[in-house]
Amino acid sequence: MKKIFTFLTVLLIGLGLVACNKPKSEIEKLIEQAEKMTMDELYQKAYEESKNATLYGLGNSSRGKTAGASFVEMMKAKYPDYNGTIDWSQPKENTIFQMLDSDSKSASPQFSMTLIQDGAQIKSKMIDTGVLYNFVPKAWKEASGVDVKANGEPLTLQTLSKVFMFNNLEKGKEFKNVWHFVREGERPMFMGLQSEPIGFNALLMLTRDDYVAYVKEAFDALTPAEKTYWQPKVDALKAKAKELKLGANAEYSLAWIQAWVGQMNVMTDDGPICNELVKTTAAGQSGLLVYSKLRSVQETEGVSKNNITIAAYQDGYKGFGGYAYKHYLQVTKKSPLPWTAMAFIAYMVTEKDGFNPWGKDIGGYSANPAVNQDHSKKGYNEAGTEILFPALNDKGYKWWIGTKAGEGRLIVEDHEYAAKVSFTVGAWIETLKGFK
Repeated sequence: MKKIFTFLTVLLIGLGLVACNKPKSEIEKLIEQAEKMTMDELYQKAYEESKNATLYGLGNSSRGKTAGASFVEMMKAKYPDYNGTIDWSQPKENTIFQMLDSDSKSASPQFSMTLIQDGAQIKSKMIDTGVLYNFVPKAWKEASGVDVKANGEPLTLQTLSKVFMFNNLEKGKEFKNVWHFVREGERPMFMGLQSEPIGFNALLMLTRDDYVAYVKEAFDALTPAEKTYWQPKVDALKAKAKELKLGANAEYSLAWIQAWVGQMNVMTDDGPICNELVKTTAAGQSGLLVYSKLRSVQETEGVSKNNITIAAYQDGYKGFGGYAYKHYLQVTKKSPLPWTAMAFIAYMVTEKDGFNPWGKDIGGYSANPAVNQDHSKKGYNEAGTEILFPALNDKGYKWWIGTKAGEGRLIVEDHEYAAKVSFTVGAWIETLKGFK
């Protein structure tokens, strides 16, 4: 038995060494070189590679097309004879993973890079399988205020906020606590969990210890009558929390999740949610949606941005203000134009013009503070002397992800944690009444 055990131990160590010493692909070798280069050096490599070529990109945001056009314009300013172009595609629904996987197996791969969301699926389907490679630009890594640990693996283009809002036209009705959105009779508008995986990930994240603390703190701030209503529902989930191997007080998060899934008014997209919520006929209704959707609301007799209150902006609000998900930038396994892909990625995360397609609006924040824009007075008149639309005054990235009472306390997607509990907590969520 000792000989067998020794043999198996040596074998496992050997396999581990083989895995650790797995030969790097040509793309990985180029990434190693690129991560030591300045921006000018990257641009020079891109010029040499794609002077007369087209880079094909694939992403969850249509604004990649605008960023691509800006990149080409910048390259032409540096190199007048540059004739390269960027062709940007936005896949329908959740097909991006299938498209990237198929492209990686193709004899003639098309896509050089991608802008992608849904951290849990990215890790299990794209990173762990080697379909996508991470590239961290030197200039981004060295920029002041960048949290490389939180946003470098995979590389984050931006963090987007989905926040609790409510129509404030019903007198006497308050949403001053995150539990108020799931009180009896409420029907908060939200995208379906099956069609919007990032919303599903947010519920997974809500069971992490630090976010459980937000939920428990909000519960403790409820009135005695409200606690009497909720406590039996919470206690009924203690065993489930233990079964799912969650931390202390996780049953409070499970109770909130159970109520949310059972009561939410499932909508097809955040656009329709916003369009409904701003109407004068939607008094007292609530929703959890992308903050930036408010930017496109046109004022009419029956529609106004002033009908909306951002829940977390209220003094004394308890709990969490919504959740945050990320857009990640990755190089594809068989990138036809890897240098251009990396230069374009570096452009978007280090240059103001590169991030501008997203940064010009409220609700989207670069991990690089140097390229973020101040939208704290977005709701003011042109002279900056009068507040016209309070809901548009974005308090900014640091406030929204702040963890202190009185800050936004967004539930931030962590692809590692979401992937870890997707088959336990995730499986339980899928059994809940109302799951769609």
